[in-house]
Amino acid sequence: MAFEGLADKLSQAFKNLKRKGKLSESDVKAAMREIKLALLEADVSYKVVKEFINNVSERCVGNEVLESLTPSQQVIKIVNEELTKIMGSQVSKIKIASAPPTIVMMVGLQGTGKTTHCGKLAYYFKKQGKRPLLVACDVYRPAAISQLCIVGESASVPVFKIDGEKSPVRIAKEGIEHAKKHGNDIVFIDTAGRLHIDDQLMDELKNIKAQVNPTEILLVVDAMTGQDAVNVAQSFNELLDIDGIVLTKLDGDTRGGAALSVKHITGKPIKFAGIGEKIGDIEPFYPDRMASRILGMGDVLTLIDKAQAAFDEKQAAELEEKMRKNKFTLTDYLAQMQQLKQMGPLENLIGMIPGAGKALKDATIDQKAMSHAEAIILSMTLQEREDPSVINASRRKRIAAGSGRSVEEVNRLLRQFEQMNKLFKQLNSKKKNKSFLRGFGI
Repeated sequence: MAFEGLADKLSQAFKNLKRKGKLSESDVKAAMREIKLALLEADVSYKVVKEFINNVSERCVGNEVLESLTPSQQVIKIVNEELTKIMGSQVSKIKIASAPPTIVMMVGLQGTGKTTHCGKLAYYFKKQGKRPLLVACDVYRPAAISQLCIVGESASVPVFKIDGEKSPVRIAKEGIEHAKKHGNDIVFIDTAGRLHIDDQLMDELKNIKAQVNPTEILLVVDAMTGQDAVNVAQSFNELLDIDGIVLTKLDGDTRGGAALSVKHITGKPIKFAGIGEKIGDIEPFYPDRMASRILGMGDVLTLIDKAQAAFDEKQAAELEEKMRKNKFTLTDYLAQMQQLKQMGPLENLIGMIPGAGKALKDATIDQKAMSHAEAIILSMTLQEREDPSVINASRRKRIAAGSGRSVEEVNRLLRQFEQMNKLFKQLNSKKKNKSFLRGFGI
């Protein structure tokens, strides 16, 4: 996950401060040196690091910190606030046009995930109640249009293309007319990229911009390219005056410097972050939440957002009633696992829980375990899922063979399910636990 190395180094710097109790100016300077090195190693722009350290140092050597009862916590608070500030302070949303369609022109170099993130954004806005349209204007890269069609199919979003047409400007203009006729209220234009910035690329993008007058121009940059991503953003902004940035591959093994530099250098906000390979793996970029993640404070608000998006209210109410009546079945267990999977990789979810990321840092999280459990339950008959007591030795062998797992794994899953049901029965049977249950919505 992005920022892991940076988070570890900052955590160590803060740990050294906590050992000091009362802080002196020299203690603060020593901590700032550690933080400065950590940021530079994370590939954060030197200009950004210098200004950040100056701002933090100036605040940390004042009375606010040195005369505080908990000076180390005050330092962490200041670092958190300054990190948030350099990433943009507030969440920036895509501006919606007063008269539809809203036109979003997606630009960027090849290999940044531009086409994929056109589809992800279309999928995101479709879930918000919009009727998106993808427009295929990359007429140069082999299979670019086919790729957009595949992404569009995955997102269940239509794609406008003109076979054989070589003018991206004409395709963009006709795509927008198509959107107006068919009631599409937001259009994502997938433009061509290059391996590097050149005059031909920029002239084409300027022509499209002049002809379609986009509501927003979003630049897609790869977080894993570090400082290069910032340089690319600066060049695109100077030539096109972009409105915002989509930062991709933020879930990868990256130092994260781009996220901490690009807003400060370009003055344009990061609006969305790509956090995985699936069509739904995109989220609005919240600077304050990202700062909390970097400092190991978790991100409870994003975790809640993901839970609300993944869990169906009606299904949750039915589940609550079943738990009250001790009628929780393996079918319900399967449904809960499938909804949990929709929230994203377990490592990412754990990192959002305050303190959990650090506590479970060296723990091995088997991503396949949930899929194995799912396969085992799906290999059962409906009767077996509703009443596991009928599952004898021969049935266990059949379930194991059908799921491609071992009998031991089948036995383990059934034991875990039995223990869970026992816990629900214990909680429901004791009157004194009713307030406890209500606290968990059970």
